[in-house]
Amino acid sequence: MSTQGQAFEQLFHDEQAVWLQWGAYEAAVLPGVGANLIAFRDKENQYSFLREPSAENMDSFRASPGVHGIPVLFPPNRYEDGTFTWNGRTYNFPVNEVATGNHLHGFFHTAAWDVEDFGTTKTESYVSLKISIDENHPIYEYLPHRFTIKLRYALNATGLLQHVSVHNEGTDAMPCLIAFHTAINAPFAPNSTVEDCSFTLTTGKRWELNERMLPTGKYQELSADEEAMKTTGLSPIWSAMDNHYTAEPQNGRNAMVLTDSRSNVTLVYDVGTAYKQWMIWNNNATAGFFCPEPQLNLVNAPNVNLPAEQTGLVSLEPGGIWEETSRLYVR
Repeated sequence: MSTQGQAFEQLFHDEQAVWLQWGAYEAAVLPGVGANLIAFRDKENQYSFLREPSAENMDSFRASPGVHGIPVLFPPNRYEDGTFTWNGRTYNFPVNEVATGNHLHGFFHTAAWDVEDFGTTKTESYVSLKISIDENHPIYEYLPHRFTIKLRYALNATGLLQHVSVHNEGTDAMPCLIAFHTAINAPFAPNSTVEDCSFTLTTGKRWELNERMLPTGKYQELSADEEAMKTTGLSPIWSAMDNHYTAEPQNGRNAMVLTDSRSNVTLVYDVGTAYKQWMIWNNNATAGFFCPEPQLNLVNAPNVNLPAEQTGLVSLEPGGIWEETSRLYVR
């Protein structure tokens, strides 16, 4: 047991949560709503890094939990007509985005997860969660494979660490398609405004999207602002963004870096280099939050006629494990 940290079960508004505390930091995860890491805060400085639902908005959050906290998407983003064929098998998902006729965001951000363990050590407070899919789980209808996704969050003096793994427990290969729809507050400091905020993102090329928000397989020329997004930075609401980019790590790191010039503090979201794509969305340039979304794969990847190395579509062999770590911390 650590004197610096705690891990305990307690409500987040009216939803059961596992809370982590370490020094000035605290975080909360909601097992019953997609294992969503719904809060990450610095209590000492009153920083709230993630967009959280209010007590009055919990019902609407549960109905559509994609734009608060850190939702896990599997498969992420849009799939044309809710279907794709991969490795000789056709997968059919419900069309849940009427405007585009696509399936959007998968099933895991709304599903109930199991808490494996939580506690503290000499170096961290932590919680481990998992969801296992087999013939008895309703998600198996859409993803007919036996597999387990695990999420582990740990909190210590350096900030928040996320570890995610996908374990194929079946006898045939499965498509591994995953992302996080992370909703970052901008500003996250109480006395700042969005005008005090600028960010950089390790993007490479911009994917061209058609009228259904699906990649054409071609790239678009970057604007001067998009070039600045990679280097000197720009406002999270510089323009309405629902944009898709390749990831291009810089100095060995794949990250979104948000700087608050008024508070003179920087938030780093270092997502690991296994994520080959970025989606970025800012609610039509509305101040308050934006979503830099690390994606393993290209949107609609199985339906795009490009090599798997380019689309990031991972074939996870029987018994195989895919994993990656990400960090949120300040400097």
